[in-house]
Amino acid sequence: MEKKKPWAGRFKKGLHPLVERFTASIEFDKRLFKEDIKGSIAQARMLERAGILTKKERVELERALKEIEKEIETGSLQFGTDTEDIHMAIERRLIEKIGPLGGKLHTGRSRNDQVALDLRLYVKRETLEILHLIRKLQRSLYGVAKDNIDVIMPGYTHLQRAQAVPLAHHLLAYYEMLKRDSQRLKDCLKRVDIMPLGSGALAGTGFDVDRAHGAELLGFSAVTENSMDAVSDRDFVVEFISHCAVVMMHLSRLCEEIVLWTSKEFGFVELDDSFATGSSLMPQKKNPDVAELIRGKTGRVYGNLVAILTVMKALPLTYNRDMQEDKEPLFDTVDTVKGSLSVLAPMLETMKINRETIWEATCGGFLTATDVADYLVLKGVPFREAHHIAGSIVASCIEKGKELTELTLQEWRSFSPLFEEDIKEAVSVEGSVKRRKARGAASIKEVRRQLKRVERELKKDII
Repeated sequence: MEKKKPWAGRFKKGLHPLVERFTASIEFDKRLFKEDIKGSIAQARMLERAGILTKKERVELERALKEIEKEIETGSLQFGTDTEDIHMAIERRLIEKIGPLGGKLHTGRSRNDQVALDLRLYVKRETLEILHLIRKLQRSLYGVAKDNIDVIMPGYTHLQRAQAVPLAHHLLAYYEMLKRDSQRLKDCLKRVDIMPLGSGALAGTGFDVDRAHGAELLGFSAVTENSMDAVSDRDFVVEFISHCAVVMMHLSRLCEEIVLWTSKEFGFVELDDSFATGSSLMPQKKNPDVAELIRGKTGRVYGNLVAILTVMKALPLTYNRDMQEDKEPLFDTVDTVKGSLSVLAPMLETMKINRETIWEATCGGFLTATDVADYLVLKGVPFREAHHIAGSIVASCIEKGKELTELTLQEWRSFSPLFEEDIKEAVSVEGSVKRRKARGAASIKEVRRQLKRVERELKKDII
């Protein structure tokens, strides 16, 4: 026999099976069960304080709710589509266990403020987990950078060799990106950390519940100030996914470089066998599939952001069933970001740095051409003129098949009498890197200073 819906009082017919399946969200929102039970326990305590429940009733409700949580955790409680969503599933089981008392719990509460609460609790929890995973990846970047402080590589613009930089400096650029990601997520938490429970369906509750007490019980710093906004707001979901999209953008950029660096054309790094795959046809292949997948999964998070923005773009106040579509983009974003961060850190830690290959790449491509111009500037030549002279020297070298380090002093002076013997040190890769002394620049001395700063930052608390 079909079980009646809690809202079935005004209906003469039950739901068509197709509608039952189409509207059910239990298959994906069941992951909110911990948040739902936590919120229900707070609801019971608020109702007790308001005199709607006795202490004995509240204690009985809490006991039963905790038992249901265990049943869900162990898998002994299964859900069908007829339970509609996680809220109704838990309420149905509660009434099965303790009878009519279970029906008292929803007094003054709507699924509208209930799901808003669950989502905020969920985003708070997952944001903290993502922050910890970002910190773990930052530690991995720091470790690889510190261990390879003396490795000099070509820095690129337009994917063309540009200037020499320490590999550590290159890797620490991603540390800074992740640092900003953490700052954005922590700032987002301020707007997530507001409790909507007690807002009812849209107009608030007619019972004298102490919402501030509920916020304290649930670990929120404040309560929502407008009941209509509270139940219809998903800005915090949009903002969270938006920040996660930026995280994935940064991971994708790093992974793109790993894909390039592992190719024969670059050969800068080699992935550990445990983080690479082979070809079913070509026995020689070692593919950077993890990096490629992270790069590809970035599009999923971008799509999730567009999806939630599109769901919310034209909704009148307050709750509309369209908003059921907020969960799958959110859940998929969380899973994608956490999965990507989790696998990337150990992949970086185990990859081999091919030092000789990287060094050889710095010996071609005229990486120190800017140093030639700078040398002339120190001799009093205007930079634009110095730049032109340096460009002419490069053109001549290309024509003769030479590198800057192969030019004789006589050849240097054929372009300008200002060149002295010390130009040879000036155009060396080591000399070029050493001269990058400004704060945040690429000298090894400055990179060491940056590493000390990063080490201090990594010792600080996440929040």
